[in-house]
Amino acid sequence: MKTLIVFAAVLAATPHAFAEQRELREVVVSARRPLKETGIMKTSFDSTALKENIALSIADVLSYNSSVFVKSYGRATLSTVAFRGTSASHTQVTWNGMPIVNPMLGMTDFSTIPSYFIDRASMLHGSSSLSESSGGLGGLVRLATAPVDPDGLKMQYVQGAGSFSTFDEFLRISYGTEHWRASTRVVYSSSANDYSYINHDKKLNIYDEDKNIIGQYHPREKNRSGAFKDFNALQEVYYRDADNSAGLSAWYTHSDRELPMLTTDYGDEASFDNRQREQSLRAAASWEHFAEKWKSTIRGGYIYSQTAYDYSRDAGGGNMTAMTRARSYVNSLYGHAEGEYTPVRNLNLSISLSARQHFVRSHDKSLSTPSAPESRTIGFNARRAEISAAASAKWRPIEQAGVSVLVRQEVDGGKWTPVMPAVFADAMLWPAINLTARASIARNYRFPSLNDLYFMPGGNPDLRPEHGFSYDAGLEFKTGRQDYYTIGASAGWFDSYIDDWIMWLPTPKGFFSPRNVMSVHAYGIETRADLGIRPAKGWLIDAGASFSWTPSINAGEPVSAADKSPGKQLPYVPKRSASATLRVSHCGWSFLYKWCHYSQRYTMSSNDATLTGHLPPYYMSNIELEKNIDLRFAGLSLKLAVNNLFNEDYLSVLSRPMPGINFEFFVGITPRLGKR
Repeated sequence: MKTLIVFAAVLAATPHAFAEQRELREVVVSARRPLKETGIMKTSFDSTALKENIALSIADVLSYNSSVFVKSYGRATLSTVAFRGTSASHTQVTWNGMPIVNPMLGMTDFSTIPSYFIDRASMLHGSSSLSESSGGLGGLVRLATAPVDPDGLKMQYVQGAGSFSTFDEFLRISYGTEHWRASTRVVYSSSANDYSYINHDKKLNIYDEDKNIIGQYHPREKNRSGAFKDFNALQEVYYRDADNSAGLSAWYTHSDRELPMLTTDYGDEASFDNRQREQSLRAAASWEHFAEKWKSTIRGGYIYSQTAYDYSRDAGGGNMTAMTRARSYVNSLYGHAEGEYTPVRNLNLSISLSARQHFVRSHDKSLSTPSAPESRTIGFNARRAEISAAASAKWRPIEQAGVSVLVRQEVDGGKWTPVMPAVFADAMLWPAINLTARASIARNYRFPSLNDLYFMPGGNPDLRPEHGFSYDAGLEFKTGRQDYYTIGASAGWFDSYIDDWIMWLPTPKGFFSPRNVMSVHAYGIETRADLGIRPAKGWLIDAGASFSWTPSINAGEPVSAADKSPGKQLPYVPKRSASATLRVSHCGWSFLYKWCHYSQRYTMSSNDATLTGHLPPYYMSNIELEKNIDLRFAGLSLKLAVNNLFNEDYLSVLSRPMPGINFEFFVGITPRLGKR
C-alpha cells in the first residue's frame, strides 16, 4: 500500500527552535506503510511542535497539539493527561520504550518532563495502546530521544527570562560520527511564580464613611508559596553499524517546588511551609540486531525516585511544627526482549516478553518521636513483579488491505489476567488521496496502583483490576502537490466499556478508601486536520486543528441512597476539547499562534451546577514571534513568547489559581564548530 508522506513542508514551516537557519526544500516520498502499524490509531508530533517553545513541558505540548485533556493544578505543579473520557491512571507512558508510570501513584506528572529532552513523541489511542502495554484503557503516550546527526561537534545554548522572575537555561553539546553519536543536555528553570489573579472564592466589603457596607468585590491576590527550582540532565550514547544498533540514556531530575496556597486559604504565607522535593534517575539501554528477515530487540532499564513532602505550620512564636513529613522511595527494574520475523513481504510475526520489578517504601514520619522514631511512623513497604507476554501476526493479503491480531497475557503481583486479545484492520479506499479506513477491537486490564492497595490509612488490598472492551473505527487521508501544498485529515469514533472502575470514597472512620464501584461507558469522536501551503517563494504556512467529543458516563448502580452519580458525566472530564495552531514563516521570521479549549467540567460525581460544583469552559491563546539570524560564526535566534494572550481568567482545577497574561524572551546561540 502506497502512502504519500509529504514531510519537509511541515518541517520547514517553522525552523527548529534555536537551531541554525538552513535552506529547506520540500521532498515528496512515496513509501509503504509499515505492517506494524496496521489498524493502529496514532497521533504523531513533529519535532517543530516539540521544540517550538523549549521552556514548556510535554503537558503544554499536548494541550496545544492534541485534544486530550491535560489537567493542571497550576504553573509548575502536577499535570496529568487523560484520553477519551478516562482518568490519568488509565494513561500509560513510555520513554525510550521503558514504562515510566509511577507504580505507587499509578500516573505520570507531565509537568516534570521538559520538551527539550524529547525528540520523538506520539500517542496511541484506545485499543491501539495494547500493542505496547496493558493498562492504557484511555491510551498511551510514547516519548523518546534520538541520535544526533553525524556532523561532528555541535553546541547550543539558550537563555530565557520572563514574567514572575522566571529564568530558564538550556545547554546541549553533541558529537556525531558515522557509527557513534553522543549528546549531553542540561535544563535549569527557576521562578518566584508569584503571578496575580482575581480570587473568586473570596469577597471583601466596600464601606462608606459611616462604615456601612455598600458593596462587595473579589480581591486580586498573588500566587503564594509557588516558587520552584527544577534541574534536569540527560546523557545519551548511541552506536550503529550495518546490522546492529545500541543506545544508552540516563536522565536525572532534581526538583524543589513549593505547593501554592488554595484560593480558599486565608492564612499568612509565612505561617506555614508546604514543599515537595523530588530526585529521580531514569536509565534505559537498548540493542537491536537486523537481519534480512529477522529483527531482535533487547531493552533494559532502571528507575529510582525519591519524593519528600513536608507540611509545617507555625504553632506560635515562629516555631514551626511538622504536620506531615511524607517520604517515598521507588526502585524499578525493567527488561524486555522481542523478536520479529518477516518470512514474506506481506506477513510479519512477532513475540515479546517484558518484566518489571518494583520496590516501594512510603511512610509519614510526622508522628515519630526521638524516643520511638519508628513505632509511630505510618506507611507501607511493598514489592510487586509484573510480567507481560505478547504475540502478534500482521498480514496484508492484498496491497490495499491488512489485518493484525494481537494476544497479550500478564501476571501482576502473582495474579493472572485473562487473555487480552486485540484485532486491527485497515483498507485503502481511494489511493489517489490515500483515503484509508481503520477499525479495531480490544480487551484491556489495569491493575490497581500500590497506593490503591496499601496506602495508610485507607488502602484496599481486595481491589479487583479495572477491565473493559474498546472499539474504534475511523477514516483518514493525506495528499498534496510538491512545492504547493499538503493536506490531511482524520476522523474516528470510539466506544469503551470499563467495569470495576476504582474510586476513592469517604469512610465512616474519617478517611478515604478506594473501591470498585462503577461501570463507565465512554464514547465519542476524535477529529484532526492539517494543512501546509507555500503561497509564494520564501513563504510557508502550516495549520493544524483537533477536536474531541467525549461523553464519559457512570453506568453503574448507586452505592447508597444519596448517590446521584449514575447516568452523569464523570468529574473533571470535559465533553468537548479542541486545539489549533497556525504557523507563518518568511525569510528567517516565524510567527506561531496556538489555541486550546476545554468545555465545562464538573467537580462532583452528582454533576451539581453549584458555584463549586463545576468549572466554566475556557479558551487559551498563546503566540510566539521568532527571528533566526545567520552569522558567520554562529546561528542566532531571538524569540518572544506571550502566554494567555487575552488574559483569560480561568481554573483547571477547583481552587487552584492560574496565571494571566505573561511573557518570556529567549536568546539562543549555536556556534559553528569545526567543519560544516
